[in-house]
Amino acid sequence: MKRNKFWSTYIFLWLTCLLLVALPILDIYKIESDFLVSYEDVNSANENHLFGSFINGELKQKESEVSTGKAKNGEIVFKLFGFIPIRKVSVVMTNDDDYYIGGVPIGLSIQTDGGIVVSSENSLKEGDIVIKINGVDLEDIEDFQSVLSKSTEAEVTYLRNNKEIRTLVPILKDKDNKYKLGLVVKDNVTGVGTLTFVNKKTGEYGALGHAVVDENSSTIVPVKEGKIYSCNLIGINKGERNNPGQLRCLFLQNSKNKGDIVSNSKFGINGKMSNLDGLVDENLTAKIGGRLSVTPGKATIISDISGIKEEYEIEIIKANYQKKANDKSLVFRVKDKRLLDLTGGIVQGMSGSPIMQNGKIVGAVTHVFLSDPTKGYGVYCDWMIK
Repeated sequence: MKRNKFWSTYIFLWLTCLLLVALPILDIYKIESDFLVSYEDVNSANENHLFGSFINGELKQKESEVSTGKAKNGEIVFKLFGFIPIRKVSVVMTNDDDYYIGGVPIGLSIQTDGGIVVSSENSLKEGDIVIKINGVDLEDIEDFQSVLSKSTEAEVTYLRNNKEIRTLVPILKDKDNKYKLGLVVKDNVTGVGTLTFVNKKTGEYGALGHAVVDENSSTIVPVKEGKIYSCNLIGINKGERNNPGQLRCLFLQNSKNKGDIVSNSKFGINGKMSNLDGLVDENLTAKIGGRLSVTPGKATIISDISGIKEEYEIEIIKANYQKKANDKSLVFRVKDKRLLDLTGGIVQGMSGSPIMQNGKIVGAVTHVFLSDPTKGYGVYCDWMIK
């Protein structure tokens, strides 16, 4: 009887140890390559046992540099018990640049490639983005008439839910004998978001943390050109359960723009600032932190929605390794009573508000929980920089 009990205990302990080793290894295989990292991040992750009690990461910098010369490649080797390599992951070394901290609402205007469908008399739907007719790229809505032939139908290439689709559409003739597709389109989108960071050296910025999309189809709007403007906050609709609030802002497109929008992706808008007046405090800078520098616990959101730029306490509830890039990298809860009294939590227009932890800009606010406006999602700076 004692012998059986001994073996039962031995097997239980052995299986427990195996589980403690196996689960962290499985987590490590969820980590995607090419994320931002520094030696400080890896050292901190090892000290905090981010990879488990039996696994350490070892960062090695490579000699090769990316074509822009702004970032160096590296490699993290994950080792079991400190000497058994179990996985290698390619990484991008964080630069040592200083970044101005955002937190200010901005107005944005994007001129699209092609045209966004406003109404349709055929199979296209509101929100579809027409990018080609008969194989010809459309730069703006003026091109629609010029590429139509005298045939009875045209091959239209359009984006719907970020997927490219081709279809044949009947060509109509109006009372003036002009050829039409039975579509009403627009080529300009405007909106409001929040500036996240600006590189002090280069003027390159990141904002919003999520894509600018057509409100009817959620299709990411392709950028022909775009501009950033100063934005005046004129009011706040507080968020409530199942009723997200919003910032009410006003900006004028005929005013002097602050910068250009070069790209619009799942992780926000990027470009270069030409005028920082009113957007940043040039005495307030920080470094960028990669995802390994993010841990559950205390952090802050930066915002000037009170009239002055302030830090508001949040708690990071979950920080994901992420096997695939996603604009919902982490989950947080607003803890600061001042922000809760002012907005009820996270509201529309706060997307892009910088998330700070341990003195670094580690991410940006992206979405609010509809069922609970005190909780939100954030995206790592890794994706916004890339």
